[in-house]
Amino acid sequence: MKKRRRLKKKPVIILVISILLIIFCIWFMTLFGAVSKESVPVTFTVEQGQNYYSIAPLLKEKGLIRSEFAYKIYLRLQNLSPLKEGNYNLDKNMDLKTLVHSLAGDEKFNTGEITITFPEGKNMRQIASIIAENTNHTEEKVFALLQDESYLNELIGTYWFITEEVKNPNIYYSLEGYLLPDTYRFTNEDVALKDLFKKMLDAMNEKITPYQSQIEASGYTFHQILTIASMAELEASTTSDRGMVARVFYNRLEQNMTLGSDVTTYYGAKIDMGERDLYMSEIMEANAYNTRSASSAGNLPVGPICNPGIDTIVASIDPEENNYYYFVADKNKKVYFNETSADHDATIAELQEQGLWLTW
Repeated sequence: MKKRRRLKKKPVIILVISILLIIFCIWFMTLFGAVSKESVPVTFTVEQGQNYYSIAPLLKEKGLIRSEFAYKIYLRLQNLSPLKEGNYNLDKNMDLKTLVHSLAGDEKFNTGEITITFPEGKNMRQIASIIAENTNHTEEKVFALLQDESYLNELIGTYWFITEEVKNPNIYYSLEGYLLPDTYRFTNEDVALKDLFKKMLDAMNEKITPYQSQIEASGYTFHQILTIASMAELEASTTSDRGMVARVFYNRLEQNMTLGSDVTTYYGAKIDMGERDLYMSEIMEANAYNTRSASSAGNLPVGPICNPGIDTIVASIDPEENNYYYFVADKNKKVYFNETSADHDATIAELQEQGLWLTW
């Protein structure tokens, strides 16, 4: 009898495994591709303390990556600079390589985007200067837009926290205080001023909306709270001290006292703190900002005097109660609080004696 020839199974198994491996590799590589073929811009925020690995779930949630696993595998193959906090302009049409290196700030993947940092406590003149240094706009164009009534009406209709208060004719710069300080990324140096402001106002909206009901129940408008926050931002250097300073201002308002804040006097004179000492005529000038003027008793300045950080704004919404009506900071930025004028004067005399009194 003829023996049947046995089929060789080994080559077949190898072929099947090879095909499966190829299919798996093709599938896995798709995980490194872009989520979308179309451009879908996404502003992605990196908070303080976050790193490339900790943001993986957020990138997935935002639809910027296909797979957290593939994203982390790619990270292990790279030598990246530390991830910096701030806002990033990303897009769902970025593949994994472009997205990761865009987060890392790699110039090879720079599509012309620019990054601008707006520090906390800067006033609108300083903001305009920063914009002029980083974009193709002049300071004059910034100021012109701030005076555009139709633009302001558009903003009032868009954001719940912007009201007719910003159109007060005595206000120097309409959006002073409303532009949330942070690091932002923009398409390029030709970014439209309205788009630039929109990104900052959107950030303010996102951060402040959780406190909307608390603001509305405070008895003060957001404009007024923002004004107090802007003063506290410049009067103290820590969030806790700024909250206490804000309460001092509330206490003085309730007693129909002048707020007596040097930072408002400088702003009213359009002189930056540290630039020079004020003249007595400037200290006593009765303008819409100067809270040292006797005519300002029981009143806030007409508007914010700088753009405060979100922590200061939140600390100024409903700061912890205290019985202080006076405060002063020494040359090391330590703040001293007092209940009476006599104690306040004694603190100042002690600081002068110890060489801690601040002079320009």
